[in-house]
Amino acid sequence: MTRAQLDKQPDEVAAMFDRTARRYDLVNDVASLWQVRLWRKAVAAAVDAGPGEVVLDLGAGTGTSTDSFTALGARAIASDFSLGMLRTGVRRHGGNSLTGAGIPFVAGDAMRLPFADDAFDAVTISVALRNVQDTGLALREMLRVTRPGGRLVILEFSHVTFAPFDLVYREYLMKALPKVAKVFGSNDDSYDYLAESIRDWPDQPTLARTILDAGWERVAWRNLSLGIVAVHRGFKPA
Repeated sequence: MTRAQLDKQPDEVAAMFDRTARRYDLVNDVASLWQVRLWRKAVAAAVDAGPGEVVLDLGAGTGTSTDSFTALGARAIASDFSLGMLRTGVRRHGGNSLTGAGIPFVAGDAMRLPFADDAFDAVTISVALRNVQDTGLALREMLRVTRPGGRLVILEFSHVTFAPFDLVYREYLMKALPKVAKVFGSNDDSYDYLAESIRDWPDQPTLARTILDAGWERVAWRNLSLGIVAVHRGFKPA
């Protein structure tokens, strides 16, 4: 099997990202026209973590997103279910074993998080919730490990809000994105899957309802890049 299917079997998705790890950050930069860097800044602002707080960064991959939180003085754990991504992240952060430059890299499945109840001030996941087999279960697990009053921040691909641009974007997503990945030496089959998973992901209000149903409150979202991605934020009841 060259790529994961949309039923999102965890072992298939993890293996796909293992194959993609080495060039993943580069392809993300190029494919998004470097917008991904602005998206990370928006997530860091929404998480708003500072000294003394602990952030769980799920789907962290190589830890590039995790750096946004440690730069603000917070402690952060990078967690992912792709060992290939984690190993690449540790190496790039100059660490050994599964610790890179002070950031712990922890292998974990979002549906069965290996962390204690009420352990984190904030939990965040960026462009990775789509890859989880059971979205509701993952959101409930995130709720479990967040302290009362703590926050959830999700960055995820969403639905474009400007109709004339939507057709252009979908053509790029399905036809150009895998080609960009191939040019830059990544696993273009993986990006076929990623394009399809983005296309099939629910819109902003639907995801907000799913987050509410999982037990989070005060859920709101902000569109970025005309709705190509959206940042959803919620809070655990105090």
